[in-house]
Amino acid sequence: MNPARNLAKAEAHWVSRNTLAWGGADPSAAYRLYHSLAGGIRVEPKTGVQGGAFIPLIVVSGGLLQSVLERFPHLKGATAFRISSDSFAQIPKLLKGQLILVKFEDNQPVNATSLQIPGVLDDLFYFGGELGARPSDEVVQFRLWAPTAQSVRLLIYDDPEGVVPVFYTMTERSSGIWEALIGDSTWLNQKYYRYEVKVFSREEGKVVTNVVTDPYSFGLSADSLKSFLVDFDSPLAKPACWKLTPKPRLASPTDIALYELHIRDFSISDQTVPAGDRGKYSAFTHFFSRGMLHLWSLANSGLTHIHLLPASDFTSVPELESEQAVPFIDPAWGPASPLQQGAIIAPDIKDSDGFNWGYDPYHYGVPEGSYSTAPSGVARIRDFRKMVESLHLIGLRVVMDVVYNHTASAGQDSFSVLDKVVPGYYYRLDHKGDVYTNTCCPDTASEHRMFFKLMLDTLEIWAREYNIDGFRFDLMGFSFVDNLLEIKRALHQIDPTIYLYGEGWDFGEVKGNSLGINATQANMAGTGIGTFSDRGRDAVRGGGAFDRGEALIYNQGFVNGLWYDDNGSSTSPLKERLERLLELGDLIKLALAATVSDYEFLNCRGQIVTGAELNYNNQPAGYTKDPPDVINYISAHDNQTLFDINQYRTPTSTTMNDRVRINNLGVALVGLAQGIPFFHAGDDMLRSKSFREILQIRGSSRLFRLQTGEDVKRRVKFYNVGLSQQPALIVMMLSDRVDPVLDSHVRSIVVLFNVDRIPKTVTVSDYAGIPLDLHPVLRRSIADPVVRNSLYDEATGTFVIPPRTTAVFVEKRVEC
Repeated sequence: MNPARNLAKAEAHWVSRNTLAWGGADPSAAYRLYHSLAGGIRVEPKTGVQGGAFIPLIVVSGGLLQSVLERFPHLKGATAFRISSDSFAQIPKLLKGQLILVKFEDNQPVNATSLQIPGVLDDLFYFGGELGARPSDEVVQFRLWAPTAQSVRLLIYDDPEGVVPVFYTMTERSSGIWEALIGDSTWLNQKYYRYEVKVFSREEGKVVTNVVTDPYSFGLSADSLKSFLVDFDSPLAKPACWKLTPKPRLASPTDIALYELHIRDFSISDQTVPAGDRGKYSAFTHFFSRGMLHLWSLANSGLTHIHLLPASDFTSVPELESEQAVPFIDPAWGPASPLQQGAIIAPDIKDSDGFNWGYDPYHYGVPEGSYSTAPSGVARIRDFRKMVESLHLIGLRVVMDVVYNHTASAGQDSFSVLDKVVPGYYYRLDHKGDVYTNTCCPDTASEHRMFFKLMLDTLEIWAREYNIDGFRFDLMGFSFVDNLLEIKRALHQIDPTIYLYGEGWDFGEVKGNSLGINATQANMAGTGIGTFSDRGRDAVRGGGAFDRGEALIYNQGFVNGLWYDDNGSSTSPLKERLERLLELGDLIKLALAATVSDYEFLNCRGQIVTGAELNYNNQPAGYTKDPPDVINYISAHDNQTLFDINQYRTPTSTTMNDRVRINNLGVALVGLAQGIPFFHAGDDMLRSKSFREILQIRGSSRLFRLQTGEDVKRRVKFYNVGLSQQPALIVMMLSDRVDPVLDSHVRSIVVLFNVDRIPKTVTVSDYAGIPLDLHPVLRRSIADPVVRNSLYDEATGTFVIPPRTTAVFVEKRVEC
């Protein structure tokens, strides 16, 4: 074979200061490690190795140590090599250039590959101190972690548009740190900077000189072209009463109710917000705008947290409003026209307008500039803080959606930062040395110590400097349980009420714990860190998250008509549809019981099963230990909204009134389930205010907000179960008849969800002779007069529930 063809790839790994590994390498052959600061090494079968010098390697007969395999489980079985102690002193210098592992047979090179080096960098150069630009003893301390850099210079600019910087040489210290102590306090909140990093790039095959922003930026210029020197304590950087506004009280994680909101969407069309603040952080400071009054009313009803879609710096939106493309929308087109969508996705609009979700991170520690009134300088920091302060003032805590599983770009791309400073370190590489992109962008590697430090340090910045109350981790399963637990410990030292949650999906290169115990649904059980549950979501809506085409129509679910209100698309026999409806009902019962793995109930086949024994897509449906482990939701920014999916799946003849009732049933199933409810902004505004009533009911009793799995097992019970159950009806009882007493006013609560088109009558013999009243919120409901027609016969324990209605009945405590 021609070994030269492998030099652009990296099949071998330098895993610790004295150990290398190469999967599939013949342990009987001879090996050398070639190195060159300038690069240019060539390996040819006829002419041998040209360029560079080498150190010999010793094959380790026993393979990799167990301690190494614990860090690199995917290297099990790889051939291990040891570097002689005589060469240890050379290693830091070797790592600054090209590295080629060469296999020899009969003194001729027969194979060669470059090296993946994150392991040895973690071993030799981990740095636990402060990075970035920070004030220190009347100077500014600049620190950049760049252990493979051959030189680093600091470039200082007087303004964001500056093109001629002043250059300062940086000094290399221990642990891979380059440092400069220059300037004074007048530089803070005034000057901008970048780094010039001279480093070998395997991607380019040569030494490159990159001018790059700081991975530890705390401020930026417009479009993130330069880093900005920030003084967080300056009056310029904070509202007048910053840190004087108390956070809204939170007694327990299960008191949380989440509301997902996009910052720009919140106000971009709100005429009650001044034009210059629409779509901005500052829109939240207008307390009597339509949007803030709406949030205020939700907070008064029991909403506790606003979940903001990504608000740290991202790449996909021009940050200067003057540079954002604006689609032309003609009102004459009408609401059903396809022309609006065509205008928005036009090539000259789609990639340069003012809207994007923001899941394309650029700098992790800086607020996104397009939401600021002035993206250069200190304004974006002050604006973000004003937004948080304003939400706190109306009683709402703030969650940030953070995207540490990938960055927008890697390598030498114009939007790349990390790879330009330490090439090949921050990203997860496959067996050839190419960056994984299973998350849709370059996958970052939280198993690498300095990337995890970047995660932890920037999260602490958001918690400490911006008063953020919680974090939602995008594709959290691409990180690891130990990472999340360390993050939780660190953030709880700042604020013990900070709540963490994320997407615990298990796929990609981390699937099945292949790189370590990753932060998936089942693995996070008992940690108090929540994961989104797809079990209840899919049962309520029908189908799955990846339904496309006809599947959007024929996959009816529990609330939108499966079996009882057929939309005419399914070819399955009626009996099969009924069986499927009953199975979905079991999944919903489990969701109402916080998806607890060892919760027991009678399933639709008449069997006593635990949550873990219930089937969901050929895996255990139940996976949590306690209610804080689960996020209950049926609608989010991904995929169709709840109303839209119901538009697909309900019969076309369904009236708008019934569509509203279907929507409200979905919201109620989330809001009255044990665990943490999560709502997509807009689900609550469908010609109805019953969403607020659900929040009020949830907040009225601790029985809706149980804190432990043991309490769920003792206090949550279902009736209308087993082989004789009425389809399309769920009857849940919450008991306070056991110790300790959780609600001084209520002995038990009965919740009935009738999703059918017809009324349901059901007798619960356990309640015969027990007085119950319709919950006072429903008894005086203006939003839903139909629910007031719900009936209860105390003599027999019989309930009559109107069509498509959620009814809640309360057994009051008898006062002595």
